[in-house]
Amino acid sequence: MIFAAGLGTRLKPYTNTKPKALVELAGKPLLERAIIKLIDLGVDRIVINVHHFADLIEKFLEENNYFGADIRISDERQELLDTGGGLKKAKDLFIPDAPVLIYNVDILSSINLADLIKEHESAKALVSMVMRKRDSSRYLYFNSDRQLTGWKNCKTDEVKQARADMEESEPLAFSGIHLIDPKLFELIEEEGKFSIIDLYLRLAKTEKMLAYNDESDLWFDLGKPEQLQKAETLITNYDPDNYRE
Repeated sequence: MIFAAGLGTRLKPYTNTKPKALVELAGKPLLERAIIKLIDLGVDRIVINVHHFADLIEKFLEENNYFGADIRISDERQELLDTGGGLKKAKDLFIPDAPVLIYNVDILSSINLADLIKEHESAKALVSMVMRKRDSSRYLYFNSDRQLTGWKNCKTDEVKQARADMEESEPLAFSGIHLIDPKLFELIEEEGKFSIIDLYLRLAKTEKMLAYNDESDLWFDLGKPEQLQKAETLITNYDPDNYRE
């Protein structure tokens, strides 16, 4: 599932006339980059949620013949449901009983997603969250077993503790990529608009919610114009043999 329904307010003025998903990076829309990465992985179906300029996304997919893939649209035109609500609404569009890889449309990453899938299956996790050691205003905390224990907003000092050992846990920054077991859908009690992180924190008290430590050489949040411009300069001259974040 590609999360592409956001308003893209941080990316203005790019998003004044188009959705964030169709903002271009080095001449290619962010949505196309995400779709191609998932096609290269060999996924069987892609679900994309839409809200802001939804018609333009649908037109883009039609004009590109859906990139030859099985692509379904989860329509949030009536109400933007946040990440948790968006996932829940899309439930019936997924292949039954199949794991779901969630990918934010506004990230650029060189992660090997096949390795994530292998580790997720081996660990028998309910959720595997791709995490990095990097500066952030918000952190998720994981103990020595890679289990999610809490969350903190460093700007407001707000803390959401999921397990007693949060204070001894390591803070890591979320990369906007996560893999979920289909059993997760049976455990969602929340209704309407809600954050998927709040859902994960609730379930972390009893379920296996693990960090996948991403040490790939390239990761970018493309949510702001200056980040987009920096990423464009970087990938134009990108050489994986000498690049480090």
